[in-house]
Amino acid sequence: MFLCSKCSICGVVPPAAYPDEAYLEFLDMYDNGQVVKAQDLESLLEQERLLRPASEIDSLIYRNHADGDELLKAILRSKKDYVVDFRIIHEHDPDIGNELEVLPIEEGIMNALYARDIKRLYKFQEQSVKEILLGKDVVIVASTASGKTEAFCIPIIQKIFEATSNVSSLRTELGGNGKVFAIFVYPTKALARDQLQKVRQLAEPLGINASVFDGDTPKAERDLILTTVVPEIIITNFDAIHYHLLNRTKFSSLIKTASFLVVDEAHIYTGVFGANIHYIIKRLERLVASKNRNKLQIIAASATLPNAEEFCRSLFGREMRVIRGRGRKGKINFVILFPSFHSQRSLMVDLLKQTTTRNHKTIAFNKSHLGSELLAYYSSKQGITIRVHRAGLLPTHRKSVEDSFKSGKLMAVSATPTLELGIDIGDVDAIISDIVPINRLTQRMGRAVRSGQEGYAFLALGNDPISQYYKLHPDDYLEDQEIAYTDPTNPFVEECQVLAMASDRPISMAESSSMWNTIQKLVSKDLLQLSDGKFIPNSKKVMDVLRDFSIRGIGTGVDIIYNGKLIGERQMPQAIEELHDNAVYFLAGSRYQVQKLHFINQSQKGRRRGPVAYAQLKPIPRDYPYYTKAIVDEWPTILDIHEQKKTYGLEVRYCSLKIQKEVLGYSNIEIGKEIMQGTKVLLENPIRFEFVTKGLVFRAPRPEDILKASDDEKYVEMSGYHASEHIIIEGSSMVTGGASQDLGGISLGSTGLIFIYDGSIGGNGASRALYDKFDEAIIRASRILSECQCKSDSGCPRCTYSYRCGNNNEYLHKHAALEVLSRIIAGDKTQIEEEIIHADKSLV
Repeated sequence: MFLCSKCSICGVVPPAAYPDEAYLEFLDMYDNGQVVKAQDLESLLEQERLLRPASEIDSLIYRNHADGDELLKAILRSKKDYVVDFRIIHEHDPDIGNELEVLPIEEGIMNALYARDIKRLYKFQEQSVKEILLGKDVVIVASTASGKTEAFCIPIIQKIFEATSNVSSLRTELGGNGKVFAIFVYPTKALARDQLQKVRQLAEPLGINASVFDGDTPKAERDLILTTVVPEIIITNFDAIHYHLLNRTKFSSLIKTASFLVVDEAHIYTGVFGANIHYIIKRLERLVASKNRNKLQIIAASATLPNAEEFCRSLFGREMRVIRGRGRKGKINFVILFPSFHSQRSLMVDLLKQTTTRNHKTIAFNKSHLGSELLAYYSSKQGITIRVHRAGLLPTHRKSVEDSFKSGKLMAVSATPTLELGIDIGDVDAIISDIVPINRLTQRMGRAVRSGQEGYAFLALGNDPISQYYKLHPDDYLEDQEIAYTDPTNPFVEECQVLAMASDRPISMAESSSMWNTIQKLVSKDLLQLSDGKFIPNSKKVMDVLRDFSIRGIGTGVDIIYNGKLIGERQMPQAIEELHDNAVYFLAGSRYQVQKLHFINQSQKGRRRGPVAYAQLKPIPRDYPYYTKAIVDEWPTILDIHEQKKTYGLEVRYCSLKIQKEVLGYSNIEIGKEIMQGTKVLLENPIRFEFVTKGLVFRAPRPEDILKASDDEKYVEMSGYHASEHIIIEGSSMVTGGASQDLGGISLGSTGLIFIYDGSIGGNGASRALYDKFDEAIIRASRILSECQCKSDSGCPRCTYSYRCGNNNEYLHKHAALEVLSRIIAGDKTQIEEEIIHADKSLV
């Protein structure tokens, strides 16, 4: 927007890549008489959909009975943002079931429920109780704080009570007295302790013990559990189960008697983490079967899992009966805002100001580590007291943030999805979120109405392709849901977990058929050997392999050191892009600079467990003007083709890939300038890293019409493919539900070959989700490009630019990309030529 104070004229120009381009556009408008008088500015802004008309805002406020809400009125009438939508989300309470007396449960359980003023269960709870008592594997999907814990606790406690009350048949079935009957698994230690109290409220009246056993359990309590007071219910996490099974500890012997496995927050176990969990459950099942001669009954629970049946089949390797609970307590004032005159982050800071100055306890959610750190950094500069809560920070820091927020000493937290889980951090009045799929946002909203009170949820759109699309199509936002995905066929996960399985107990020939190819690879590496008809581990070599293996990611770790102390960690391959020499790194709201990234000599490392590298940080002045973004060169090689199909006229292949990644330098991006390009600096010693993953590849059609009118055909063609790669990945978020966060992309020069791959070593399932919905992603990408009003050849942050681009968002051509996508939809046929795939880098 341009204003001239001397001649009182103004004009609004479409988005542009650079301010100079926008200014030249404004001058053209002036020459053509397309500017207006300053007094007509507001009507111009409404016409350009930069502001919503005041009459429409008033109508929204009146319709939603928000006349007396000063917070909502201040935000909706700010004249800084376009109000996309404002509505009240006030679902009815979940459907009520029968009175407790009609359920086949003990009086002691009923009394425990009466003590909590529960006289009836909800229908989904009642259905869950009956199905679990019948021995069914179920997945319970219901809103945050709707009573999922009671839905699985009641029947399991009932079964345990029967087994420990001299009912001989059930005692034989479940393993007898003095043993673990049920394992409850939560993704974090904090959540496990939070849920322990709920479980004990139901279990203790019947004389049933429940205890937490994990890395934070004190030694004295741990010894008591292992030797004297064996709890019927063990609450733990998959990290602990993996460790103890692998090392054949007393705890691993203890849990072999279990008959029930409860996996709460099941939607967390996606990607590589989910692939590991798939195998840990298989390992646990085989040990339980050998001990009890019965099948482990699995119960899963989640607040957000639209594809529950499909995902749980992949995660657990069995069919699960889905039970859905509808409705929830509480009223949410839900507002979607598009930042017309500032950035998304500035909008989130403004919202934090509005909520915290009115004493509303607020969590602001960001998708990325950097996003959460930058929001806290900018907010603190505006006088807002705020702290960061994210993975990669030490547990003591996160616990301090949780306690301060719960006690009311802290009013605002900048968080990644770590705080989406059901951990009790006290009352939350308001949620501010960057763009995530609606079912993920619904779970975040659930944090604000846990006690049934009225709450606020603000979705802050950004200056990016997806936000621009949802501004124009808000109803689509309410329909696009996140799809949970994982890939148990990840070869690295499978090899490590089969080694772990053999370490748990030798693998018989009868068991080996489903994993025969992997076992043969491990035998050829001298990691497994056949002995007396069973595959046993070469223990010394196997432990060397598994010592540094993390079930939460294949990437080996990089420690972050400051003043000689460990203050954080990061996984490969992301670590080399964030912790290269001279990188500016955000940690807990402060900025540091990487003094040196040191790689540890693996041959000298020997059997010591530890990272492959460590980054030494140093302080930087508070007024240091930059943060950094890596400049990366990547090269793909197809290793194996798993599947191929035709999408429109394209041949699309789903493959195993080797990605060679090289960090060449970095861009200095000025603090306060929300741009996607910066000043480039090259590293003296580029960092090289390669890894195997999965992805898809296709060859884009040539944008013939644009090329005919071009003076530099090769540049335009290459830039068109690069822009197409960007927009397909960004657009995929809407049809795969956020998978783009786990994807990387490569367009090979002017060959037309575009690779979109999983950003995790071995693969995480994200590219598979895109492969399955590739036709929909192409349509959305085309609509984003065609609806963006910018006129720049390179496009702008609302269409072709990507904050993930390792090329500093250079070599992009919007119009060539639009023709590429149009030709795909029109059915232009292309094939992938083998000689091009395996060509040398110098040829493209």
